[in-house]
Amino acid sequence: MSLYLHFIYSFLATIGFCIFFNVQKKDLLYASLTGSIGWTLYIYMNNITNSASLSSFIAATVIGLLGEMFARVNRKPVTVFIIPGIVPLVPGYGMYLTMLDIINNDFYSAAKTGSDTIFIAGSIAIGVVLVSSTAKMFKRRNKKNSSNATH
Repeated sequence: MSLYLHFIYSFLATIGFCIFFNVQKKDLLYASLTGSIGWTLYIYMNNITNSASLSSFIAATVIGLLGEMFARVNRKPVTVFIIPGIVPLVPGYGMYLTMLDIINNDFYSAAKTGSDTIFIAGSIAIGVVLVSSTAKMFKRRNKKNSSNATH
């Protein structure tokens, strides 16, 4: 499937998650763009690197950056844009396969699929936390500099 179809389908899927998470109508476009750009970037990077963990980390980092940017522009919490945007990256199929392997007593395959799934989930978390922590650090520094300038 071509990248623009991935973009369109993930955009529509993210709109569905936005509705599920009660995102306001005026924020649907930005939140859906966050999810569709993140998913399309994940697919593109996965084709280049053949590493789902690295691709998930890069996509989650970009989703975090877009979420921070849209939150500043729209004066909304970052979670409005990050949570629906990150949902297409969540490795639900890997979790399903792990549980299916456990039920079928294929523990070797369950361990392999489960560990891959945990690495992907960890990559997503690290990408989002890295951007969030960096943004908070810049906010504190700007706040400190502005308070020093007034005294």
